[in-house]
Amino acid sequence: MALTISELARSGGVGVETVRFYQRKGLLRDPRPGGIGRAKGQRHYADEDVRRLGFIRSAKAAGFILDEIAELMGLDASDDRARAREMAEARLAHLDSEIAALERARQSLRRLAGECAGSKSGPCPIIEAFEEKPGG
Repeated sequence: MALTISELARSGGVGVETVRFYQRKGLLRDPRPGGIGRAKGQRHYADEDVRRLGFIRSAKAAGFILDEIAELMGLDASDDRARAREMAEARLAHLDSEIAALERARQSLRRLAGECAGSKSGPCPIIEAFEEKPGG
C-alpha cells in the first residue's frame, strides 16, 4: 500500500504537520529521495509507517515524551524488555504523582465550591483562594 502524507496523517488521526514534525524528530522516516529538504516530490508511505505512527500515538497517550518514544522504538529492535519495563514503571510513578496532585486539586475545588454555596456575603471563597496574598 502506498499512502500520501495526508492519507498517513488521516489514518493516524493527526495533521500533516504532525507527521512532518515526527519526521524531523527521527520518529518517522521521510520517504522522499534524499530525505527532508533535499529532493522535492510526493511522499509515499507503507504499512510500516502506519504502524509506527500508531505506536507513537499510543505511547504519547500513555504519557511518554518523544525522546522516550524514540528509545522505546529502539528497544523494540533490541528486545530489551528490562529497559522497556523500567521506562513503563517510571512513567507509572509519574502518572501516580500527577493523579495525586489532581485529586488534591479536586478536593480543594469541591471545598471552595461548597464554601461559595454556603455564603451569600463577603468575598467569593473561590476568587479569594486564587488571589495572591501580600508577602506570599
